[in-house]
Amino acid sequence: MTPFVPRATYRLQFHHGFTFRAAAALVPYLHDLGISDAYASPFLKARPGSTHGYDITDHRQLNPEIGSEDDFNAWAGALAERGMGILLDIVPNHMAVVGNENVWWNDILENGPASPYSAYFDIAWTAATRTELLGRILIPVLGEPYAKVLEAQQLTLTFDAGAFHIRYFDHRFPVAPRSYGLILNHRLAELETRLLNDPALDEYQSILTAVKHLPLRSETDPALIAERQREKEVIKRRLATLTQDHAGVRDFLAENVTRFNGVAGDAGSFNLMEGLLDDQAYRLAFWRVAAEEINYRRFFDVNELAALSMERPDVFAATHELILRLLRDGIVRGVRIDHPDGLFDPREYLKRLQEAVGGNLYVLVEKILAADEVLPPDWPTAGTSGYEFLNLVNELFVAGANRAAFSRIYAAWIGDETTFAELTYQKKILILQIALAGEMQMLTHQLDRLSQRHRSSRDFTRNGLRVALREIIACFPVYRSYIAGEVAEADRRHVLRAVRRATLRNPAMSTSIFHFLRDTLLLRSPGVGPIEADYAEEQRRFVGKFQQVTAPVMAKGAEDTASYIFNRLISLNEVGADPDRFGVTPPEFHEAMKMRLKTFPSALSATATHDTKRGEDTRARINVLSEMPDEWQTRVSRWSELNSLHRTQLEDQYAPDKNEEWFIYQTLVGAWPGAGDETFVARMQAYLVKALHEAKVHTSWINPNQPYDDAAAQFLAKILDPAQSREFLEDFQAFHERVRDFGMVNSLAQTVLKIAAPGVPDFYQGTELWDLSLVDPDNRRPVDYELRQRSLESMPSVAELVESRADGRIKLFVTQRGLAVRREHAELFAQGDYVPLEATGPMRDHVLSFARVHEGRAVVAVVPRLLVGVTESPFSAQYLQGTSLPLGTLGGRWRDAFTNETCGAEPLGLERVLAKLPVSILIAE
Repeated sequence: MTPFVPRATYRLQFHHGFTFRAAAALVPYLHDLGISDAYASPFLKARPGSTHGYDITDHRQLNPEIGSEDDFNAWAGALAERGMGILLDIVPNHMAVVGNENVWWNDILENGPASPYSAYFDIAWTAATRTELLGRILIPVLGEPYAKVLEAQQLTLTFDAGAFHIRYFDHRFPVAPRSYGLILNHRLAELETRLLNDPALDEYQSILTAVKHLPLRSETDPALIAERQREKEVIKRRLATLTQDHAGVRDFLAENVTRFNGVAGDAGSFNLMEGLLDDQAYRLAFWRVAAEEINYRRFFDVNELAALSMERPDVFAATHELILRLLRDGIVRGVRIDHPDGLFDPREYLKRLQEAVGGNLYVLVEKILAADEVLPPDWPTAGTSGYEFLNLVNELFVAGANRAAFSRIYAAWIGDETTFAELTYQKKILILQIALAGEMQMLTHQLDRLSQRHRSSRDFTRNGLRVALREIIACFPVYRSYIAGEVAEADRRHVLRAVRRATLRNPAMSTSIFHFLRDTLLLRSPGVGPIEADYAEEQRRFVGKFQQVTAPVMAKGAEDTASYIFNRLISLNEVGADPDRFGVTPPEFHEAMKMRLKTFPSALSATATHDTKRGEDTRARINVLSEMPDEWQTRVSRWSELNSLHRTQLEDQYAPDKNEEWFIYQTLVGAWPGAGDETFVARMQAYLVKALHEAKVHTSWINPNQPYDDAAAQFLAKILDPAQSREFLEDFQAFHERVRDFGMVNSLAQTVLKIAAPGVPDFYQGTELWDLSLVDPDNRRPVDYELRQRSLESMPSVAELVESRADGRIKLFVTQRGLAVRREHAELFAQGDYVPLEATGPMRDHVLSFARVHEGRAVVAVVPRLLVGVTESPFSAQYLQGTSLPLGTLGGRWRDAFTNETCGAEPLGLERVLAKLPVSILIAE
């Protein structure tokens, strides 16, 4: 059976403000736009108020905030009526655990390792680096140190419906039923005196005896656990009935609860509560403790998201029941796997998923590939969610010839020549020391245990192992390797490269420790002779955990730190990008597209996602700056001088600093909305504060520097205030008017490339008009679909669209007409060859073109690039005079999909082809 492949996808972000009903109302519009599949954000039950759906609390239910099952079926039915379907984003790596909604996690908190779900999550029950955490989970939820919180009576014992809980503001933590004895036994003699000869006392004592016979947290026998689970529920029911029916028992327990909650100002009165807390399977701790002592794997460094042990078949089955039903019923036609790098073995997970539905499932992976990395060819997937395509297309509109000039100007401006690669190494070290120090502790602990098992490595110190491990992770060239048994050649190269770099960076360290780590990561024997089976298994587990750490370290170090510091040209600072690179050439683009067609022709072609750092049209406008380094330097110098009075001196530094000011002006060039956007200043301030916190230079999320945050936000408000910065704003807007048109042409060009190139074109919600958004949550603002629907229904002439291009309808037009071609010639785009075309004439280097050819039919895409200095008006084609496009035997007559005009001259004169619109899709007739 031929696997299903979407023709074009449209990403929808579901939450309580955008529901299944809202999505159903959009189906006719998406169909008219040319979309084949609604690409849905996760819509399983998530934390209350979730705006993204990645914090799932129950994989077995739809999110009630998004709609009922009837609402979902109505949306799915509306899609099916038009031959459309659903591509669903699923989250196998983690679940939300902070709150009271995750029943699996709550059971683990109550019962510890004896919970039937204790192995569902990646918890280090027996490998904790602190003995106090053996068999317990660290819960870093307290806003202040433990003692302060305890003695402030912020941790309170409650009793309701037969069960005891510990409350901390909105959080409710279960008390283990075996610990009920501590409460029930307290002042028992007094109760016996009160209830002498009362039958209620016999029931009370019977319950207390039953509690004492409940198993310890260390119980592992599944049958005994199940039996005791039933007994615990019986105990709770009996206790609820007794307290409901007997006022004396109810009052006695209420008095005990009050005593356990302590007396303000009397430190000793909290010993009872502390003893009760010490008897639980969890340890409540100050949130700052998490970085170093967390003993469950998280999603990156987010304490609220605990990683699942998805390599276990029972966990896969429990979390995929609903998803598999939707797939088998054909309601969902494909899936996108969120963060596969967090899985112990992504390859095995994908195989299991395919097998569960009989194979041929359309599966995409949210895999971030490094510049020289390829997706493992043996993964049963159609490809990635499109970041490598996004970055390749983006760099096509960056003037690579100006790299040296731009680098020189930027380095002189900030007084620093550090490369992005070096900065990434430094920030990965920082992340390992701070945000992910706990993960480093656990890995070091595992590695130390391995080293002690063989005489050749027994003398390595724990600190030496930690340093070597840290250096290799910081030098790892890709997000992770995928070693699970046999070592693939690509994985071997990545490991050797990391070890080589780490060794060179640490000449004072013995190479033997690096060689030990190299051999461990490549699953080699530590000595002569065959490797012992139990050693091999422990080694394999270590390698798996190592691989699960390198990915978040890369993401946090590069994407979320270095990319907010290295601001040379911020349009290049995107997810999966290498900002050290500065543009790609048309031949490089063509080679990449031919390889894409050969390897993963059905991968998504994205230009914006919910995770991108900037909107696709924001990037397109910033790219224009790469074409004018000298003018940009002049402008920034002038603006900085004009705005100098708005900077604030804080001790020995100014806020914002020079690098941040450079960042601000680029952002304004990309995101400037023109007149009428009253929210722009507030949006920019929120974005700037987030960027400063991510950069971690003067302020951060963990240690916010409020005076600095305020000073930077005030600077932004002042330079955007006409009453305070008239001269700057006049100069900026004059410059922006010029940049804007070139950026618009870049945007239209990348839209055409996305539609016509190999892959499945993907559109993020709302981006069919200009997308001048910034990073989330800015890019998740409500979309005005009424405006888009009206615009699509009453599209003016091409000439009017060009004249009114600022309103974005021109992009909507190019999108709709381009997707109509894709729908009309679906087989050609799905199976056709990719044929690079080369223009001739004076402007040949400023045109990119290719053909898609299949069984005698052809479609040609033509877009301009790098037009600054070539023409003053990129919407006029006069600059193309004398430049043509030889098409050889591809066709005789051609029809332009946008203007509907035909031409037959050979070669095609591009001045005529792009006379009415700066981009073209030509269809052979």
